[in-house]
Amino acid sequence: MTRVAAIDCGTNSIRLLVADVDAAGALTDLTREMRVVKLGQGVDRTGEFASEALERTFAALDDYAATCRELGVERTRFVATSATRDARNREEFLDGVFARVGVLPDVISGHEEATLSFRGVVSAVSDAPGPYLVVDLGGGSTELALGSGSLDAAYSMDVGCVRLTERHLVADPPSVQQQAAAVADVRAALAIATQAVPIGNAATLIGVAGSITTVTAHALGLLAYDPVAIHGATLPVETVIASCDALVAATYAERAAMPFMHPGRVEAIGAGALVWREVVTAVAQAVAASGGRLNTVTTSEHDILDGIALSLA
Repeated sequence: MTRVAAIDCGTNSIRLLVADVDAAGALTDLTREMRVVKLGQGVDRTGEFASEALERTFAALDDYAATCRELGVERTRFVATSATRDARNREEFLDGVFARVGVLPDVISGHEEATLSFRGVVSAVSDAPGPYLVVDLGGGSTELALGSGSLDAAYSMDVGCVRLTERHLVADPPSVQQQAAAVADVRAALAIATQAVPIGNAATLIGVAGSITTVTAHALGLLAYDPVAIHGATLPVETVIASCDALVAATYAERAAMPFMHPGRVEAIGAGALVWREVVTAVAQAVAASGGRLNTVTTSEHDILDGIALSLA
């Protein structure tokens, strides 16, 4: 048994998983934590991390480092994704992470991000039929990963909830024109992604990360965010799209008042829901064109964090 810490630092949030990994590669969670630090604030526009975003991230890392010490972590892996790939001043970030956690971050490619997400999700899949299409919808990028027992194809699109919010969805609520511009970006990215990933082969569509779990919470009508209810939730395609539409059209105040909504997701959830709606629609259409039918969409609370932890085993 090895005690490991997996840290995933994305564009919007930073998350920690401390778990025991046995010889067979099974994970036993000790703690999962998430902070919305908005590390990628303004990176799409400026190409650099903002000083206040670095401060928020380092404050969260100080707490995570303390948790790792208290729990006796033996191995740690810190993975940084879209925002860090894009930032010119990332050395300041990398040095700050090393000073606090004692490991240098792995600034991974979009393909490796998709690979780790796929591994983490599939490790927790029970009886759903493959091939699985795993979609990891982040703040700066969205990964598509297709396979059954192993990964067959993957692609990372430079569209995410923070990037599209800052680029297009600036009104409250977003105007029709702003929504159309965001949709155009997502569809253009999907047109390229689907050349690499044959999404029409998917038997099961599984979505992960905060935007998708929040859409699922809306569709389930939860009175509070409940990861137990959300994990494994399988909903009709039409229900998922209806919740996406409602979140895209909602005002900031309406989103903030939703009982399951994390305060850090209020601003960008409209863009996240828009991306998820476009992906679900595209997959359903591609499956139909291949002679099949996608009736449902599944949500997983197991994701890239699990993949990172398993990579340490």
